Amino acid sequence: MGAYFIIGAIILIVLIFVCAGLKIVPQSQTLVIERLGKFHRVLNSGINIIWPILDKPRQMYFRHVFTDYDGRIKVRTKLDDKIDLREQLIDFPPQSVITKDNVMTSINAILYYQIMDPIKAVYEIANLPDAIEKLTQTTLRNVIGELEFDETLTSRDTINSKLRDVLDDATNKWGVKVNRVEVQDITPPASVKEAMEQQMQAEREKRAKVLRAQGEKEAAILQSEGEKQSRINQAEAEKQTKILKAQGEAEAKIVAARAEAEAINNVTAAIGKTDISPANYMIAEKYISALKDMVSGKDNKTIYMPYDASAALGSIGCIKDLFNQKG
Repeated sequence: MGAYFIIGAIILIVLIFVCAGLKIVPQSQTLVIERLGKFHRVLNSGINIIWPILDKPRQMYFRHVFTDYDGRIKVRTKLDDKIDLREQLIDFPPQSVITKDNVMTSINAILYYQIMDPIKAVYEIANLPDAIEKLTQTTLRNVIGELEFDETLTSRDTINSKLRDVLDDATNKWGVKVNRVEVQDITPPASVKEAMEQQMQAEREKRAKVLRAQGEKEAAILQSEGEKQSRINQAEAEKQTKILKAQGEAEAKIVAARAEAEAINNVTAAIGKTDISPANYMIAEKYISALKDMVSGKDNKTIYMPYDASAALGSIGCIKDLFNQKG
């Protein structure tokens, strides 16, 4: 019985020893193993065997985000022997910074980093998350201090780029790669915020007045263009009317002249080769028509005779003799 007990105890110790020396490392994680307090090797993902008494994993600080009983999100820093090689983030609380034009504002940011060399991350810095946070805060103050407040609000990409470059260079000796830095919120003081709102309101009113003035200007231009075009059309219509009227009068005169010429030819043909001139005949006819109009009035008592009325009367006498001969 004593021998069985000793053998069982030995087997139990061996099993405990084997279990203690068997290390299963999850994917994207690693362990830094120290042998008798000195760095020995780095364990890769999968099954690894170490000497339980001689070898021991080195622990380092990590931040863990959790929710308390009140539903509030909290961050806790604790030691862990498994080093996560995945990309991690640090959400920094808001901090006060002063711009180049002495405006105090509150800024919070998010940093994404990844451990590239676990040996440096363990041995080059004591508390990696706190060191990255403090470095980010001081770098953020320096970057914001070089910009004016208006530039701070409109140059987030510039701030992010400068922060990433400075932090990536500073954390390189810790075996850390800073992938991105994002500025979340920029909260100015209440007085500055009120002044900004007033400025924005004034800018909106200015734009509204400018747009209104431009609209009135365009409306006036369109109205003047319309009146101009209307006047042009009216003048063109009057021009065409006068042209058509002149053309009509010209054609009427041409027709009248043709008729008069035809009448003269008829008179000439009727008179024949007598001593009476067709021109005198036409003149006499015009004189007779004029005398008729002169005496046609009711109260006309005076008759105006032309100075050369004797010639006209002579023409009339000749015409009378002609008709007597024809008869």
